Amino acid sequence: MFLHRLLLNFTRYAAAAGLAAVCAGNAMAQDKPLRIGVIPSVANAATELAIAQAKKEGLDVKLVEFNDWVLPNIAVADGSVDANFFQHEPFLELFNQRRGANLKPIAYGYSTTIGLFSKKLKKGDAVPAGATIAVPNDPVNTGRALLLLESIGLITLKPGVAHQATLQDVVSNPKNLKFVQIEGSQSARTFDDVTASVTYTTFAKQAGLNEKDGLAFDNTDPANVRRYAIRWVTTPAGAQDPRLLKFIAIYQNSAEVKAKLRSLYGDLIDFPW
Repeated sequence: MFLHRLLLNFTRYAAAAGLAAVCAGNAMAQDKPLRIGVIPSVANAATELAIAQAKKEGLDVKLVEFNDWVLPNIAVADGSVDANFFQHEPFLELFNQRRGANLKPIAYGYSTTIGLFSKKLKKGDAVPAGATIAVPNDPVNTGRALLLLESIGLITLKPGVAHQATLQDVVSNPKNLKFVQIEGSQSARTFDDVTASVTYTTFAKQAGLNEKDGLAFDNTDPANVRRYAIRWVTTPAGAQDPRLLKFIAIYQNSAEVKAKLRSLYGDLIDFPW
């Protein structure tokens, strides 16, 4: 009888201690800044507005900037940051597949188009024969870029390749365009070296171009709005982080954030949340 009571008391103590430890852990997490991985982008100015609003509500958020499109996912996977906010779902799916990772998209951010931009051609100009066109070097955005070029009649792709298209799938190139593949996040630096570049509006703006002066855009298909929307991404465990969920709600519900994004992208942005 004495032994039974001793074991019962020990079990209750252990359960209480475990609950206390969980609560303490949650409290410690609440006290730490929420770390969000991003890449250089004019859209970060809108995120900073949400950060300022979150601070007024007692939530400390820090942006951690990376200079390529792989490190923000590695940082989430290894716990260096709590989440990231820079990529669309097809890009994340490819990362998970190639790295054996299990990162999760948990909420929509904004959705912008990609376009064909140039410092050497004006809107309405024809792309000349022999022009050099830069496209992103990652598979997902290569395919998206080639689909855009096909949609405006510059190339023809092998039937059925869709967004998985590669340069090897170009079956017709009547203007003998030259393609160079570049690190997508570095595209703002390459405009002086190419005739035109297929890239995201944010990088064209970094290069000093007006987002409305693109030669062509790809978000004319409504399905692209959600498919290529920037997503909030974290680990399965992080998906329930109350700090992250609170910050996403602040971001999505902020009229200031939406107004800032509109000022940056004009009509070339959608809000699919």
